[in-house]
Amino acid sequence: MSNDQWILIIDDEEDLARLMETVLHKEGIPNIITAGTIADGWAKFQKFDPSLVLLDIMLPDGEGYDLCKQIREVSNVPILFLSAKDEEIDKLLGLAIGGDDYITKPFSPKEVAYRVKAQLRRAGYTEEKTSPKRLQIGPFELSSNENEVKKDGKTLELTAKEIGLMSCFMHHPNQILSKETLFEHVWGDDFFGSDNTVMVHIRRLREKIEADPSKPSFLITVKGLGYKLQTKGETK
Repeated sequence: MSNDQWILIIDDEEDLARLMETVLHKEGIPNIITAGTIADGWAKFQKFDPSLVLLDIMLPDGEGYDLCKQIREVSNVPILFLSAKDEEIDKLLGLAIGGDDYITKPFSPKEVAYRVKAQLRRAGYTEEKTSPKRLQIGPFELSSNENEVKKDGKTLELTAKEIGLMSCFMHHPNQILSKETLFEHVWGDDFFGSDNTVMVHIRRLREKIEADPSKPSFLITVKGLGYKLQTKGETK
């Protein structure tokens, strides 16, 4: 993880936040910011633009769910909920509004650290030991470490989730990929009521790779089956 990337911990239990900070440091993640309220968390999110957020649900000035929604309006950064609420409905709600993982208290700090590293790896923030060759599909080029996509030689401004989707499509060109497959590949969880999540990200991705997003030439919807990246289409 590079030195300009940050992890934001938003939890009003100061001892727990310090413990998580210590464990994450030991796991090779040096840059940690902490906040104890939604207001402070949002301010620090805007200031530091973190690579991942650990977010408690019950905070002094509101619920972490609300802050998650606020973050999702501007960013697809991985969000891991930390909560003493262990009912299934709470977990499903957290994932449905944009959380990437849901961890119930009490938990093993080391397990949380491993989950953090897994999310960073999926989001393309950590380097892999093996580095495959860059992948070229039509006008699109996927970098060897899969953290950058270019079209016609120009880097596309994509979020981590959008890069994950493009990686999935580019490794399976002209193949129909179901929403379940895409969700499990990019989000790393079992697919459950996540149609809207996939659809929203597909729409945003089209806005960045298509000349006319309403009439896509590359990222095609196959009704009732899923989506595919077809290699024939516009070239500019």
